[in-house]
Amino acid sequence: MAQPETDSTHPGAPAASINSPHPTEQLNTSEKEKAEQKAFSQWRRNLSLITGLGLTPEEFQAEVEKADRKQCELRKEQLIKSSPGVRFMMNNLAKAGCPLAKNMFDCGVCDMTKSGGFSKDHGILLCQNGFFSKKHQEHTMIHEMIHMYDHCVFNVDWSNLRHHACSEVRAASLSGDCTWTREVRRGFYAFTKQHQECVKRRAILSVQANPSCPSRDAAEKAVNAVFESCYNDTRPFEEVQI
Repeated sequence: MAQPETDSTHPGAPAASINSPHPTEQLNTSEKEKAEQKAFSQWRRNLSLITGLGLTPEEFQAEVEKADRKQCELRKEQLIKSSPGVRFMMNNLAKAGCPLAKNMFDCGVCDMTKSGGFSKDHGILLCQNGFFSKKHQEHTMIHEMIHMYDHCVFNVDWSNLRHHACSEVRAASLSGDCTWTREVRRGFYAFTKQHQECVKRRAILSVQANPSCPSRDAAEKAVNAVFESCYNDTRPFEEVQI
């Protein structure tokens, strides 16, 4: 059987008692190494995500979608708790008999032309890859909640272009989607009737995307036919939120 080594200066004394670190020091060293390795792994993962190096296209896309969804969900929770506009609409949906639970907001991947959508059967989709800021997500949530409110209160027939046009006019007008800063970001700005022009333009684009709409001309006619009355209908708000 092997015998323990001894220090030559102190015969019989185990070398470990002189040369080896205390067990607590060994534990601390081990924990420090694990923390450093974890930090390095996270740094390497973040670098790979930023640069795409070391990842297949599929892995890179999966990581991007994971990060987008995490941010969308976090902002959603924050806005439900703290956004006056979001909370106002949730309260008014409840009063109208159509309460909106937070799990009816679903973050998902969309094509880059969209930031959100409303379905009478599934609730509200938030396009996790379509937001450039928390404020943008806030406006989108309010926009889609206005569609939900209209569906609940006014029994909107979404295949009817005038019904759809009216809800799009109201949503674009009341959600903050047509604020001056948003329009400047899009490259549109004017000193007179900027808000009205934005509302009309965006409503036409949305109606044009309706499967029941045969052409842009039909979308324009539908929006023009309802614009004045629907633009002036600010329910449940007291006035336009510019």
